[in-house]
Amino acid sequence: MPKQFELIIFDWDGTLMDSTSTIVSSIQGACRDLGLAEPSDDAARHIIGLGLNEAIAQLLPQLPEAEFPRLIERYRYYYLGKDHEIPLFAGADSVVRDLHAAGFLLGVATGKSRRGLDRVLDHTGLRPYFHATRCADECFSKPHPEMLEQLMDELGMARDRTLMIGDTSHDLLMAKNAGVASLAVSYGAHARADLLTHAPLECVANIQEMETWLLANA
Repeated sequence: MPKQFELIIFDWDGTLMDSTSTIVSSIQGACRDLGLAEPSDDAARHIIGLGLNEAIAQLLPQLPEAEFPRLIERYRYYYLGKDHEIPLFAGADSVVRDLHAAGFLLGVATGKSRRGLDRVLDHTGLRPYFHATRCADECFSKPHPEMLEQLMDELGMARDRTLMIGDTSHDLLMAKNAGVASLAVSYGAHARADLLTHAPLECVANIQEMETWLLANA
């Protein structure tokens, strides 16, 4: 059966890597250090996937922009202290390797910085399986379509042959803004009900369901 898609683009945090709780606790710790009200878990989860400046502006709209670097520094202090301990979701590495072996082009579109993504690509050993990647400090933040547009341009891929996989509304809106189909995963940062409002092709509950869906439909 011919493949429906040729390019599969993954979000990273909350989609391939089980980092949601670490991101939330790091945001909360940074706010405490600056004497700011600690955001709820739900509020912190909602901004996952955005670039750091965009995330802060949405989470803390009253915070002067001049204070953003201090908050980012404290966030990185907490996150990087645990970065090496954060695992991929069970089976995520196998899915990436299997899709690569099956001949798909693979990409990453992430709210991480280039430095952060390079670190985890090397730590997980997955760098060789991705053909192109884009980060929040290289493009407009999600849900702007620039990350996907650049990846498709670099790899010479049409919109109707490209699939975006992500765990947040920001991922699915980015796909919609780029004219690209999406697959939602409900085991990450955003709730299934919120994801379904953005009309993904499907919403899967775990990595195993993702692989089954991709093998049958991609």
